[in-house]
Amino acid sequence: MSQPTLVIGNVNWFKYASPQTFYPLAGAMIPWFAWVAAACCIAGLYVGFFVAPTDHQQGESYRIIFIHVAAAWMSMFIYLVMAFWSGIGLAFNTRLSFMMAAALAPTGAVFTFIALWTGSLWGKPTWGTWWVWDARLTSELILLFLYFGYLALLAAIDEPRRADRACAVLALVGVVNIPIIYFSVKWWSTLHQGASVSLTSAPTMAATMFTGMVLLALAAWMYSIAASLHRVRSIILERERSADWVNQLARTGQS
Repeated sequence: MSQPTLVIGNVNWFKYASPQTFYPLAGAMIPWFAWVAAACCIAGLYVGFFVAPTDHQQGESYRIIFIHVAAAWMSMFIYLVMAFWSGIGLAFNTRLSFMMAAALAPTGAVFTFIALWTGSLWGKPTWGTWWVWDARLTSELILLFLYFGYLALLAAIDEPRRADRACAVLALVGVVNIPIIYFSVKWWSTLHQGASVSLTSAPTMAATMFTGMVLLALAAWMYSIAASLHRVRSIILERERSADWVNQLARTGQS
C-alpha cells in the first residue's frame, strides 16, 4: 500500500506524522510562538490595565476579565483540540496524534484553573461571594476534573498504547461538556454575565477593552502552542528512547 500524501507547495506534509520528522520541526517552531506570545502578553496587559477605560459599573475590578476571558476561552479550545487529536489517533492509529493530545492536557488544565481562580476574584466584588454553584462555573469546574481525569488515567496505565486509547475515549466523551459551558448562560438563568464577544454580533464593549482582550487571548493561544510543542518533544524522546535516531541525538548532543 502506498503512503498517503498531502502535497502543498511541493511539501509532503504527511511525513511530519512521524515523531522522528516532527521532533526537529517542533523545536524550530517553539521560539517563534514563544516570542509572539510574550509580545502579545506585554501589549495586552498594557492595553488592559493602563489604556482601557474604567468600567462605569464595576470600576477597576473589571480588569480581571482580560486574564479571565483569555484563560476561559483557551480552557475550552484546548480541550476541543485535544479531543480532535484523540479522534485522529483512534481513527488512523497515529502515535503522534496521541502524543499531541497528551501534550495539550496539562496546559488546558492550567488555563481552566486560572479561569476558575480569576473568576472567583472577579465574583467577590461583583456578586459578593467567591463561588456559587452557577451553571457556567459548575460546568467549568467539571472541565477541570476532566483534564485531571485524563492526566490521572494517562499516568495510571503503564502501557502507552493502552493509555492513549483509554484517554482518547475519555477526551471524546468529555467534549459534550464544552457546548454546555458555552451555552449555559443562554440555557439557564445564571449569575454569570452573557458573552461580551460573539461570532455573530459586534462586541458590546469599548474598542480598547476589546483590543486588550484579543491581544491576551492571542498571547494565551501562542503560549499554548509553544508549551505543547515543547512538551510533545519530551514525550517523543521518552517513548522513542530506544530508537536509533534518539540515540544518535544523544551521542551528538543535539536538541
